[in-house]
Amino acid sequence: MDMRVRPSVLRGSVSIPASKSCAHRALICASLANGESALTGVTMSKDIEATIGAMTALGASFEVSGDIIYVTGISQVPETAVIDCNESGSTLRFVMPVAAALGAESEFLGRGRLPERPIDIYKRELTRRGVRFLTETMPYKLGGMLCGGTFEIEGDVSSQFVTGLLFALPLLEEDSDIVLTSHLESRPYVDITLDMLRKYGISVEETPTGFHIPGGQIYIPHDEHLEGDYSQAAFFCVANALGSDVEIDNLAPESVQGDRRILEIISGMCYNGSMRSFCADCSDIPDLVPILAVLGTFGSGRSVIYNAKRLRIKESDRLETTAAMLNALGGRVTPTDDGLIIDPVTSLRGGVIDSAGDHRIAMAAAIAALRADDEVVIKGAEAVSKSYPGFFKDYTHLGGKANVIDLE
Repeated sequence: MDMRVRPSVLRGSVSIPASKSCAHRALICASLANGESALTGVTMSKDIEATIGAMTALGASFEVSGDIIYVTGISQVPETAVIDCNESGSTLRFVMPVAAALGAESEFLGRGRLPERPIDIYKRELTRRGVRFLTETMPYKLGGMLCGGTFEIEGDVSSQFVTGLLFALPLLEEDSDIVLTSHLESRPYVDITLDMLRKYGISVEETPTGFHIPGGQIYIPHDEHLEGDYSQAAFFCVANALGSDVEIDNLAPESVQGDRRILEIISGMCYNGSMRSFCADCSDIPDLVPILAVLGTFGSGRSVIYNAKRLRIKESDRLETTAAMLNALGGRVTPTDDGLIIDPVTSLRGGVIDSAGDHRIAMAAAIAALRADDEVVIKGAEAVSKSYPGFFKDYTHLGGKANVIDLE
């Protein structure tokens, strides 16, 4: 689907979808609980559907009633489980150790760039603790039963490996320790995990080197209203910084989401009605990079994004595709090894961009189009369905000029 977006100003109010990070975690915790949990406000997307499908394959059941999902936890683990992760790295890395802890012989499927995303940490650490990898590439086939013990994890590859183990290790008989062998990047995502685990009755002790997880724990059912997603709100926050007037609902002011930092960055950049520049360490906020690049394009000086090397193995090489998107519209963005250098321009000229199948590139382009001199055509705009299927509906409701191009 290609979308034509014309310059405009957004006005009105929008209710931001529930945090995808919180939803993944709540769905998994509820699936592991002994009983029924009610989750309110879950926003369905391809990634969330993948996690629901994964936990269904492992024996949980889900009933949707309005905006509530009733989750009945796993009572009997199937001998074999085929788990389709679609393009969701979170589903793959969160559920793989859970399936191993439950003792299910599992097969993990995926598409898009997911087969390229590394799981070497699991191949090494799970194999040391009773799990057999029967295939080296996707589809991954696993056998054996995970045992407790010490798991040495590099913290600068992806916090998703830490989260996956934090879900799985309480299920084991033995106590376990996660020892971080390098600095833990994206720490706020682990904080979301720890917060969710506490709500479901799971105890995790932080240690000087990582985390201690007592074995033999039981997940307790819990009803949860999911807060709005700051990574999705960031698109409309930047629209406001560029001249729109959008009231953003459903955000928790005291959220532990790291992407709440978008408010701080914008506040530091917008001063007395003028737009300054910024320098952002994005090791903890990688999802903000594409929209931060749009923000920096309209600053008064050079902006720099760094410590974002992991974006090269997302749905696209997000450093390259962010730069390509803005440069195609007349921006001046240079990728570096671990980030972006953004030189400001007075305006963008418009043009044609390729989303590269990446939801955050498509949404960032739509916000950039607000300040373009001419229309922007977003090829592959359907990519937004991965995390925010209603993005363009909300965008046009706010006065944005966007329509699907009729190829006939």
